[in-house]
Amino acid sequence: MPASPIPKGIATPSLLSQIITSKYQYGLPLYRQESMFKQYGIAIGRKTMSEWMMKSSHLFKPLVERLQQVLLEQPVIHADETPLKVIKEDKKKCYMWVYCTGTDSPNERGLPNIVLYDYQNSRAGSCPVKYLGDFNGYLQVDGYAGYHQVGATLVGCMAHARRKFKEAEQSQPKGKTGKSNWALNHIQKLYRIETGLKGKSVDEKFAVREECSVPLLNEFKEWLDKSAEQVPPKSAIGKAISYSRNQWHTLTVYVEDGHLAIDNNRAERAVKPFVIGRKNWMFSNTANGADASAVLYSIIETAKANGLIPFDYLLHCFEHLATGSDDIDAILPWNIGIS
Repeated sequence: MPASPIPKGIATPSLLSQIITSKYQYGLPLYRQESMFKQYGIAIGRKTMSEWMMKSSHLFKPLVERLQQVLLEQPVIHADETPLKVIKEDKKKCYMWVYCTGTDSPNERGLPNIVLYDYQNSRAGSCPVKYLGDFNGYLQVDGYAGYHQVGATLVGCMAHARRKFKEAEQSQPKGKTGKSNWALNHIQKLYRIETGLKGKSVDEKFAVREECSVPLLNEFKEWLDKSAEQVPPKSAIGKAISYSRNQWHTLTVYVEDGHLAIDNNRAERAVKPFVIGRKNWMFSNTANGADASAVLYSIIETAKANGLIPFDYLLHCFEHLATGSDDIDAILPWNIGIS
């Protein structure tokens, strides 16, 4: 029998990998896994599995800390946050923050793909400040004011601006067109340019945006300023226009550097697996449990972003850690040959 990565434990690397992927990749709560094991005559209680998850997260903590170091070395980081209910917490609403870099899948640009989760019992701006430290690159986010405390250059999200105009369009009388349609069509032109830039170099992206996107943005800003005087500020279209005007500086930063994206969809996609999983297991019991979930989600999602099968990656890491090796770089997802 393979050595257990957990000191004095009986759980094998494959069993731990199975339980972790079942919960954090496929959203299967531990009580359901307990029932499934029971069907096969295997008595593994959810409390035991929960303890194994906690101990596994402690094993993986050095790997996640190393991934965080690499993350903070990158030119661009995307961030987002989502609520999490923690039963044994004084605060009614806690948060899981996500920080990522690179892309959703292996790329040829040589930049590492990393997705890291960080549990906090607050949505305060001090949370990203603490996590990101002295990071001074680009931080792509939505319009949440808490990120302004970070000492990075903030980059906005055009998808959020578009969403506001989409909401305004839906509030229009059926069959009617208005200012929201003009804005949506104009934003679509910006996205068409981005579609044509897929696979292009950083320098090529900058040049095309300078030639094609900047004039469109200037036209858009002129329209926003003019339209703001023509609509009720509390109407749906008024709120959409106000959002874009208030966020204008961050919304247009992306044309300054070819490393940047037009929106923060990278982070929104990264937080989605957690949101889907939360619908199934609904809450964390303790803050320690939420921390453990953050670590294990980080491992799962970073593995996926690097084209690895999470079960195989976890198994490889557990077997490596069970030997007592402290060579963390050997198990960084881009340094191993499994797929």
